[in-house]
Amino acid sequence: MASEALKKRKPKVIRNEGGTPEGKRGRGEGEQDSRVYNEEGELEGRDPKQDYQQYKDTCAALAKLMAEIQELKSNGAKDGSVEIEERRRQSCVHFMMLKKLNRLAHMRLKRGRDQTHETKQKVDVLHLQLQNLLYEVMHLQKEIGKCLEFKSQHEEIELVSTEDFFTEAPAEISRPHITKEDPHQLTLARLDWELEQRKRSLAQQYKTSLASKEKIEKGIEVKKEYLSSLLPGLQSIMQASLPLQEYLSMPFEHVQKQAEVAHHLPPPLYVLLVQANAYGQASDKNLSVFISGDVDEAKALSKPPEDSQDDESDSDLEEEQNTKRRRATLGGQLDDKRKEMLKRHPLSLCIDLKCKGLSLCIMIVLHLFFYFLMNLNILTVKTKVSPSSQLCGAVSAGELLNPETLLNCLYASDHGRETPNPANRYQFDKVGIATFADYISDLGHPYRWVQRLGGLQFPCDSPESAVTGSALSANHMESTMKLLRGRLQARLALHKQFISLEHSMIPVSAECQDLFPAKVLSRLARWTTITFQEFVELPMVQHVVKAGLAHETDLFFMAVLERGTARLQAAIVLNPRYPDATPLYSLSLLWKGERSGRTDDNLRAMESEVNVFRMELQGPRPGHQLLTNQLQRLCMCLDVYLETESQVCDGVEGPREFPREKMCLRTARGPNRLKPFKYNHPQGFFSHR
Repeated sequence: MASEALKKRKPKVIRNEGGTPEGKRGRGEGEQDSRVYNEEGELEGRDPKQDYQQYKDTCAALAKLMAEIQELKSNGAKDGSVEIEERRRQSCVHFMMLKKLNRLAHMRLKRGRDQTHETKQKVDVLHLQLQNLLYEVMHLQKEIGKCLEFKSQHEEIELVSTEDFFTEAPAEISRPHITKEDPHQLTLARLDWELEQRKRSLAQQYKTSLASKEKIEKGIEVKKEYLSSLLPGLQSIMQASLPLQEYLSMPFEHVQKQAEVAHHLPPPLYVLLVQANAYGQASDKNLSVFISGDVDEAKALSKPPEDSQDDESDSDLEEEQNTKRRRATLGGQLDDKRKEMLKRHPLSLCIDLKCKGLSLCIMIVLHLFFYFLMNLNILTVKTKVSPSSQLCGAVSAGELLNPETLLNCLYASDHGRETPNPANRYQFDKVGIATFADYISDLGHPYRWVQRLGGLQFPCDSPESAVTGSALSANHMESTMKLLRGRLQARLALHKQFISLEHSMIPVSAECQDLFPAKVLSRLARWTTITFQEFVELPMVQHVVKAGLAHETDLFFMAVLERGTARLQAAIVLNPRYPDATPLYSLSLLWKGERSGRTDDNLRAMESEVNVFRMELQGPRPGHQLLTNQLQRLCMCLDVYLETESQVCDGVEGPREFPREKMCLRTARGPNRLKPFKYNHPQGFFSHR
């Protein structure tokens, strides 16, 4: 029934709101006289209020029809009955009317928005024109103000009065027939007269000064003759006073010679000399600086170099003509080019840092030799410690004061193996140099801190600031010298400790006695140094190697602690920046089998006691007792580990191998059964952390 009702509906009316004439012609000749419905044209003749009233009437009629359809259905009328279908058709008509009213409302809204937008555009254009005019007015007002405030320089010149001007000035300058009637010409004439007067005055002063100069020159000549006659006598007096200068530590002659030689230093070494001398005079009396090298060769270098462009072109032509000879001598030419590229300046700088050695009555001197590589534009440094006779007696301390590694990592990650100047990489490629590290033993280490002391700044450095030269050197001089002195003192302290460690004694200073119990039974059985290759092959340190905590620049040692049948091995990584960087311990226990920190939670806890709790073991500043305090704590922890281990862990009856001597509140705690390794002073018992 519903489908039949739909077929009876009237077809929809075709509307064209914006159709083109071409579309209309395409519909065929039979539709040329048909009428086109245009709602936009209808919109202009309709009243919005009437449309609104029609909307309300349509809604009311639609609601009434719906109510009637509902009433018919409730009374039992079928869905396809004539009454219901009639009301449905009427409802459809009302729905179409609502759609039409909705479209008309939207078109009214769009038209209103378009009109508003056009009006706003007109207002914006007028506002922009107003702003342009106001800006032009303001600009003109400023220019007018500048013109009104302009002051000529002649206003500051004190000119003679008008009466005096006409009285004193000649007629060709005053020109009364013109200047009396024209103020501008009068001012110009007065300025001309002022200029003429000043010229006359300066000419008179010149004559007076010239006469005075001749008189002074004659006096200077007389004094020069007198001073030249004094020179031989002064030289003999200075030569005779040299022993007195040395006795009074007042080397005036040496200082004077050094000042004369300093003029021939390259700029980086000169900056370093000035800043080091200034720092030594102001803050460090144990620092001395002096210049060494061939002064005559340095003077020859200061001459302007000859133009070598013609020589290079001639050499290229000669190479083309003699290819066989060039091939035979190619290796020699490369060697000569390498030597020329790596050539050092003939003058070098030496800085001596003095500090107290193992014996308080002997001074240890750190010699720093600074060189400048002219073609690479970098500074290098070599080191030497003296007297070396006071630094023997410990086999394991051989690398502590090694000149090749003494200054490694003075600043973090500054190994001094490669040149910090990025341009050197391209220079090396031209002469076949693979790496600068191959020449360090001859040339020295190009540390980054050395470049900064010489006032050299390269792009690879961190962007601290744009400061270069003397300012850059001054910013780093004090901190670097303190680090150098601290490095030497730390190595000397380690050297003294290693002598005791090699004799199986762990030195503990009086200030650190409270960190350990009075009785520690575990002892140091052996202390040796190992290489990096030997270190990485140890099974117990693989996690340290994988984590990147061990480097070839570090120092590696093996400590063996014993108590009874138990034997604890400790592989130690000593960073060059000790004591600022904590030594790293990896443990392995040989007792009833082999255990390590990877397999035994208590051994891992022992590693934490010496690796993590640095502040407890550092001791008095600067913390030179850190290494020995770590070893002593390791002995203490080994005692706790062995004494608290279960007696029946292996099922053997009888007396304990390690009787309980340490007082512990709890022997184990937690699912990992961790032992109490923390010592509490002055109570004297051990507890868990």
